[in-house]
Amino acid sequence: MKAFRIFYTLLAAVAFFLFFFLIFPFFWLFIQKESWKPYGHFLNKLWAYLVFGVCFLPTQVVHQFRPSRRKSYVYCANHSSYLDIPSLAYALPGYFMFIGKASLAKLPMFGYMFRNLYIPVNRESSKSKHETLKRSMEAIRKGRSVAYFPEGTIPKHANPTMIPFKDGAFRVAIETQVPIVPVTICYNWIIFPDKSPRLITRHLMKVVIHKPISTEGLSLDDVESLKAQTYRVIEEELTKHQVR
Repeated sequence: MKAFRIFYTLLAAVAFFLFFFLIFPFFWLFIQKESWKPYGHFLNKLWAYLVFGVCFLPTQVVHQFRPSRRKSYVYCANHSSYLDIPSLAYALPGYFMFIGKASLAKLPMFGYMFRNLYIPVNRESSKSKHETLKRSMEAIRKGRSVAYFPEGTIPKHANPTMIPFKDGAFRVAIETQVPIVPVTICYNWIIFPDKSPRLITRHLMKVVIHKPISTEGLSLDDVESLKAQTYRVIEEELTKHQVR
């Protein structure tokens, strides 16, 4: 079993890096103009499809709600694995802006793509967090969506229990009056756990897109209740997918 996981991990790593290197010149091209950036995001979706396909990773996207490409949303997903970003690229429609930790923007090549297509944030810096809120709201006003992992980090435990959400995504949704769309990523903590040894397990990659939560008429005084409502939706879904 461990030998198969080692082989599967090597296969996934080769597919991940090979397809990225092949696609990177097109990333570079589409980053050059603002109007071309949606095509850069499409390449991320293509990259996820190619890697999942080559690895024969079973996938399932459950739509309790089908987001419109013509509307803006604040997607809020639980975070349990480095696989979560490609999973959202795979599952969600249209061009949306990932909000990701600043360390991703420092990686060779990948970092160039990430910081030019998306929004990196240093959660230790008040200035960076303020700039992230500002850029998120600007993206929404341009008709795009944004995708947050409101836990802010991958929890340090080997199960899908979440840690408390941070405020940013909910402030953005309220100030722009766009809906929150909770997203549950069910099994990535099994497929690619954030612990040693970092071996990949072939398992169903399942994403559930929940019904939107309206922010119409809400004020910043409602941030806590909106956080609690979003947290509860995702937590209840995770509970249904507990693996003992």
